[in-house]
Amino acid sequence: MATTPKGSGADAPAAPPTKIPAQKAPAQKSSAPKPPAKQSPTQQQRTDVPAASAADKASDPAFDSAAGSGYVPLVGRIPIFDLSPQQPDNLWPAKGFVGEVVPFAATVFREGHDLLGTDVVLTSPSGRTSNHRLTLLAPGTDRYGANALVDEAGLWTFHFRAWSDDWGTWRHNADIKVPAGLDVELTFKLGSRLLARAAAETERSDADRRLLADLASELTSSSRTAAERLELAASSRVTDALDAEPIRSLLTLSATRTLRVERERAGRGAWYEFFPRSEGAKKRADGSWQSGTFRTAAKRLPAIAAMGFDVVYVPPIHPIGSTNRKGPNNTLTAGPNDPGSPYGIGSAEGGHDAIHPDLGTEEDLAFFIAEARANGLEFALDIALQASPDHPWVTEHPEFFTTLPDGSIAYAENPPKKYQDIYPLNFDNDPEGTYVEMLRLFMHWVNLDVKIFRVDNPHTKPLAFWERLIHDVNAADPDVIFLSEAFTRPAMMRGLAKVGFQQSYTYFTWRNTKDELGAYFTELATETADYLRPNFFVNTHDILTPYLQFGGRPAYKIRAALAATASPIWGVYSGYELIEDVARPGSEENIDNEKYEFKPRDYARAEAVGKSLSPYLTRLNKIRQDHPALGQLRNMFVHWSDDSAILAYSKYIDGRFTESGASDAIIVVANVDPHSARETTVHFDTTRFGVPEGRPYQVEDLITGATWTWGRNNFVRLDAFVEPVHILHVVSQVPTYF
Repeated sequence: MATTPKGSGADAPAAPPTKIPAQKAPAQKSSAPKPPAKQSPTQQQRTDVPAASAADKASDPAFDSAAGSGYVPLVGRIPIFDLSPQQPDNLWPAKGFVGEVVPFAATVFREGHDLLGTDVVLTSPSGRTSNHRLTLLAPGTDRYGANALVDEAGLWTFHFRAWSDDWGTWRHNADIKVPAGLDVELTFKLGSRLLARAAAETERSDADRRLLADLASELTSSSRTAAERLELAASSRVTDALDAEPIRSLLTLSATRTLRVERERAGRGAWYEFFPRSEGAKKRADGSWQSGTFRTAAKRLPAIAAMGFDVVYVPPIHPIGSTNRKGPNNTLTAGPNDPGSPYGIGSAEGGHDAIHPDLGTEEDLAFFIAEARANGLEFALDIALQASPDHPWVTEHPEFFTTLPDGSIAYAENPPKKYQDIYPLNFDNDPEGTYVEMLRLFMHWVNLDVKIFRVDNPHTKPLAFWERLIHDVNAADPDVIFLSEAFTRPAMMRGLAKVGFQQSYTYFTWRNTKDELGAYFTELATETADYLRPNFFVNTHDILTPYLQFGGRPAYKIRAALAATASPIWGVYSGYELIEDVARPGSEENIDNEKYEFKPRDYARAEAVGKSLSPYLTRLNKIRQDHPALGQLRNMFVHWSDDSAILAYSKYIDGRFTESGASDAIIVVANVDPHSARETTVHFDTTRFGVPEGRPYQVEDLITGATWTWGRNNFVRLDAFVEPVHILHVVSQVPTYF
């Protein structure tokens, strides 16, 4: 996403996309807040002035005991607090993507018992304005909310309005007083005065103004009984007119907030990772290898697309160093036929802006990207900002690295681990020079039609660097997407998302139990959803968890089903469909790891003999494509089950936000123990997926085709060795006859 320049704040206007010279840094704006305009009841709440104490006032020579100091309250006439969505600290815009249903909410209340109304006013990047009335989210909370679909990329603005609901207050009082015979005529006179005021408002339609003027007269008419007049005031025509345009007073506006809406792929996608060098690779009789190329790898693309994936991601494609090159299974000695790790970037043949000659040329890359696009796939490139000892930077830019007292350059280390084939970059020796070169190389690939970057280990680089770089790249091309591969502490993972990464790897890989998964899904759908978009990879070329190592085929089905339904973005690394579950001893990565060797696979044979999960992955992606509820993140709701291994959750989208106009509800019930059959009762708050409390409904299992009539409490039995997960579509509500 195109974040605002550091210090400008999330509410600053966004500059239009422009092509920028890679060598220039963006101007830094002052972070000093602007002084507020003079306060009035209809203006925004102030946020810049601390409250003055009584002692402050007494000691202030300008304080007038009659008029006060002239201090303007921070809070508006009707308080509007805790605006959402927004990032913590409101330093950058909150995030959305085209097609996302975004919940807008604020805490609104007032003194006394009079009723109030509130709405949110959205302004799109093209200037379209829409109003969305908020409703109370839960009794007693004063928290009001409304959902709205954002359908245009760019910077949106929004603010909340609150007002005294004068007609609603009158109706409430009249419904109590008139039947009780209390102040009857006075009450009707007050109502008549309100209606006359509304009838004089020129922004109302002529028909509504006549309706309200007539009712104003009727309320004080002696020819009608009190009950008749009260009934007239409650008529549907009057109610509809005053719901659409309330009789307001004390109108108060909140501060304005911003929402950065990015293209759909920033928030939805099914990723497939593979190594182009392995696709079409052949071992010769002498033990040497003929590498796969972009053109041989392109032959794999139709099969990936047929499984329903829409992003194909490849590891670094650059020349690989020979100094300290790693051998098979991360050994320190490479043989003459070992290709080395693609993360040991750089050789005499070039660095980060070059293509490994075994893979082909820029023309071959363009062919691969075009073939991907022809198959409905976007191309994502892995960028790792580090260098092999043979990288041209080592001699051309030694200031990019850390030089030790003995004159050597420091290797990458995570004690006791040491990565002898990699030099980490030092971003503090020459911050500007390093930045200019990194921006240049990213823009080099953008200009070669790369629109998605998977960034390796971004948490080992400064946040300020990423904020500036992502801002500048997105200023040149707003469609570029950055995925953060940072398995690290929560503060850093969240920080990377805050400063601009559009997607993030997560802890999903290591959340395995019912309680762990339920809590984590809820956290991602609520606490961090305004800025962090999770990409649920089930495995990577670096990660093979014990759950997958020892869970067999059931574990692979469970993790895929959870990832594909819990997050709008998910992914797999090639070999997952073949259930490659053997780890290198003492590690959480595959034995004979593809990072260090060629690994051609026979996908067709595995599928022919029934040992491939490809059909299952295909089914999951088809379900995702058919059910818009699964294309949202914030609609996740975790329900309860009586078994410690049965996880239940639902996703729902209202028909107002779907292309078909039909609401969509999905329920997932998963046995997360891959070693057993489990049976239990699951308990649902059916209102979370559009079914009124107490109403039965019919569900269809989208994996098996089975159907059941369910209610609030339902018995389930899930055998991990048969089908460990129900993915249920709420087909219809069952009529109830009394």
